Amino acid sequence: MKLESAKVVEIFKNSVTDWHKEETLSPNPFPQSSLEFLFYQKNQIDTIQWHVEDEIRRPDLPDKELVQFKRKIDALNQERTDLVEQIDDQISAMYKSVERKPNARMNSETPAWLIDRMSILELKIYHMKEQTERKDVSPEHIQTCQNKLNVLLEQRTDLSKCLDELLDDLSKGDKFYKVYRQMKMYNDKNLNPSLYTKQA
Repeated sequence: MKLESAKVVEIFKNSVTDWHKEETLSPNPFPQSSLEFLFYQKNQIDTIQWHVEDEIRRPDLPDKELVQFKRKIDALNQERTDLVEQIDDQISAMYKSVERKPNARMNSETPAWLIDRMSILELKIYHMKEQTERKDVSPEHIQTCQNKLNVLLEQRTDLSKCLDELLDDLSKGDKFYKVYRQMKMYNDKNLNPSLYTKQA
């Protein structure tokens, strides 16, 4: 696939819509080795986490379920991070033959972390649009949500432009980036003192 923002947004929009049809994981329609597969999978995880985050804020939620949801969020966050790194690995491979110009500037954000923000943004757009279509709220609520939706749509345009410009700069050798692994410590039983001291 030619990597461009319009395609990324389309995949995320389809993923969000697909998930909400049954409110469960949807079959990934893309070849497993493709970037499209990773984009779709990542947004499905983001969508699940979005709804878990909603549930965990219920005031009537029993403590036992709250703990279960918190552990699910931790697991989803780890899976999300792993996928972002896989996406960056694939994108890096696409530009490995590009000769970096002597005056090339380093971009602090990798393409995959920008794409991560775009994935979350599509969820915000979907759910804010839902709010503008409610029949059980005041006109003021609808207008407030419409104003927020307008900002989110503007943000989609801005992030899409940023991604396309970054990819163009990478293809010309005008920019480069470094992939720093997250090295999360709290999920690692060898690095989190609360885990390794309990094991001992």
